[in-house]
Amino acid sequence: MAMLGGSHSRISTAVRAPKTAELIAGSLRRQIVRGELKPGETLPPEAQLMEQYEVSRPTLREAFRILEAEALISVRRGSRGGAKVITPDMSVASRYVGLLLQVQGTTINDVYEARMVSEPACARLFALRRTSEDIEALTLIVDELKAEVAARMPFVPDPETWSRATYRFHELILEGCGNNTLAIQGGVLQDIVANHLRTRIAQSYDDEAPERFQRLIRSYSKFIALASARDAAGAEKHWHSHMKVAGQYLLNDGMKTKQVIDLFA
Repeated sequence: MAMLGGSHSRISTAVRAPKTAELIAGSLRRQIVRGELKPGETLPPEAQLMEQYEVSRPTLREAFRILEAEALISVRRGSRGGAKVITPDMSVASRYVGLLLQVQGTTINDVYEARMVSEPACARLFALRRTSEDIEALTLIVDELKAEVAARMPFVPDPETWSRATYRFHELILEGCGNNTLAIQGGVLQDIVANHLRTRIAQSYDDEAPERFQRLIRSYSKFIALASARDAAGAEKHWHSHMKVAGQYLLNDGMKTKQVIDLFA
């Protein structure tokens, strides 16, 4: 027990000691994060690691399970098996953040509102920091969308193809903004509602559908032009407008009150 500032209240100082497996996982995790163990590299054999850490096989495998759950390694069993380092993708963070949002009863509108704050800021930074390769990558996506629309007329584009391409357009803006924190935050939020986007596209055929898809292509093209000119203020303003219009379509029919938990049902 410890006393703070003469207070009579007592605060427990008991702290659970980390398990041996957690300590081993922490050691390997640090090596992976620091680049000492690189993606695709196989960890030393179990016997070697058991000797290095002076632990039993069950303890080492418990450490492996911790790292597997964090998507830092994949473990293959058998005589030719072993633990291989992998690069965690956005879905890992999305899964945990999505779970937290579900528990709190967060709505899809709430997630989109957060994206409306962060993505236009990323668009501004992208226009300032973009490379010629960044512009080329966005242009290739627009070309792909144009080809998809032309091939499918008068019907709507294939939902999987369209959502993958549009997802990538947003992703490239986030990646090219030059701020890792904003990019990861935006990517996680985008990944959470990706399935909803695919569903909406699949349900989107009506008399206005062809023009709606053409408008999106024109909007993407305008953003590319603004970013090419390094018009940061214009890019931010346009992307905010783009997302506002897209949100009106994506969140209609009562979707504003639909909860994130419904996306994972």
